[in-house]
Amino acid sequence: MYQYSDQERQFLHQRASQFQGQVTRFNAGTLDSDRFTQLRLRNGLYEQRHAHMLRVAIPYGQLNSAQLAKLAHIARKYDRGYGHFTTRQNIQYNWPELDDVPAILHELAEVDMHAIQTSGSCIRNITSDHLAGVSSDEYEDPRPWCELLRQWSTLHPEFNWLPRKFKFAVTGAKNDRAAIQFHDIGIRIVKNSDNEVRFKIYVGGGMGRTPVIGKLIHDDLPASELLSYLQAIMRVYNKYGRRDNKYKARIKILVNALGIEKFSEKVNQAWTASKKGAPAPTPAVTPELTNRQINHAKSFFTKKLGSGRNVDNTLIPVANPAFMNWRKHNNTGHALAGYVVVHVSLKAQGEAPGDLDADIMEQLAHITRDYSEDEIRVTHEQNLVLPYVKRSDLFTVWHKLNELNLATPNIGKLTDMIACPGLDFCSLANAGTLSLAKEISDRMADFDRLYQIGDIKLKMSGCMNACGHHHAGHIGILGVDKKGQEWYQLTLGGSAENDARIGQRLGPSVAKTALVDAIENIVETYLEQRQADESFLETVIRTGVSPFQENLYANHKKSPDYRQSVAA
Repeated sequence: MYQYSDQERQFLHQRASQFQGQVTRFNAGTLDSDRFTQLRLRNGLYEQRHAHMLRVAIPYGQLNSAQLAKLAHIARKYDRGYGHFTTRQNIQYNWPELDDVPAILHELAEVDMHAIQTSGSCIRNITSDHLAGVSSDEYEDPRPWCELLRQWSTLHPEFNWLPRKFKFAVTGAKNDRAAIQFHDIGIRIVKNSDNEVRFKIYVGGGMGRTPVIGKLIHDDLPASELLSYLQAIMRVYNKYGRRDNKYKARIKILVNALGIEKFSEKVNQAWTASKKGAPAPTPAVTPELTNRQINHAKSFFTKKLGSGRNVDNTLIPVANPAFMNWRKHNNTGHALAGYVVVHVSLKAQGEAPGDLDADIMEQLAHITRDYSEDEIRVTHEQNLVLPYVKRSDLFTVWHKLNELNLATPNIGKLTDMIACPGLDFCSLANAGTLSLAKEISDRMADFDRLYQIGDIKLKMSGCMNACGHHHAGHIGILGVDKKGQEWYQLTLGGSAENDARIGQRLGPSVAKTALVDAIENIVETYLEQRQADESFLETVIRTGVSPFQENLYANHKKSPDYRQSVAA
């Protein structure tokens, strides 16, 4: 992974010290609240329902054991003993004291981490495929390109005050595991007939109150021109994006207002002007990427495997049903012989999706160091991945994870759900999510039934901001407020993969007390409707939502909850 220079670490410590001064001035009353708000947001610090929340960047989701151990230490010393991994490959701390945040930033700097680009109207943390560099369907490892984007975008003076937040996602594989079409800019790396790296660029995707699937704006961009072309897109957005209404300020609104053809024309004009050296908002013109720059970035991701031990391709036979279940559902193949990718489920029964206890986090750091070539990944589905586990170590790794309650064999299944923190923490939320996640997990605790149902991506958000990606869920759940009561809208048929789709709303919202029964009803309808080995999503696409609507609402039309939902 990328190693920071002494100069970069020094800068992070200077920035932490600068924020210490700002906190001191704010506490003393010499820095007003409005100005301080912008300064704290630029350091990843939010005000939540009960306390501050600090969001820490994990670029392209990659951590080493020292970084994970540091995150555990911070959770234990400065928070309430846990951290929350998010859908954008960050970690959040929900209870830090304001006066402690500068110290946390100093601690992060010790392991080449920071909270820059996790908030504010800037280019946010660059996200990517959690199987980057280890999947068999990969054309090109996206991490070096993500690192180039990170270095280009961090504190970029021209794009440090955009109309709204801006999100990139990058994949280099045949199968999209980074939800690129639901980002402001999505990047797919491919190879042409001459085996040269090329980029397909999608623009204007996003979720929130106006969900949009990104549109292809360039389908064959040369590697050397990646940054110059992205700069042109950013300049058009910075110039024409709305600043008078934050709900209409995202680039998806601009692309839809202009149309992709007109937007593309403006981008090409800005791109041509930059290559000719025309005057720009800042003196610097982004140069073309050179082979030297690209190879330098790639050098940080060339892993020397083996750790002094021979890679044994032998899988130790173990007659243990729990281990066999875990191996079947939580392991995936690897691009290299002798290795397996291990998915660490953060969705054990009774646990809040994405949460991880500090002590367990620290022990997981030891497993990362000893059994995964000192590397662990954060997925955008709120799980973790050990990308370099030797086949001969699988049983040992399972045993260690099982002792930590991290071996729940449910990856891709209904209980492997995404959920934002919801009303329990977030000041923007309209409804709770965590208690419902627990209820759903309890209801679907039978693994035999879970495997019979098959793969279903359930995604839940507590408000329209869609931090839980509900629009892209096979089953989507959106919390809404109705006269002070928590209700939930249901959607079916969404997808964040190659076949990106926005879920279709089923009908009137469902009361909180009826939601888990509604999920059960949807599952039973699927089991009745599916043909042969059809997946849930395939069934919904074939049948449409009508059979699900009929079954779900047939038993509710005469109930007070249903009448109240229609009236509201």
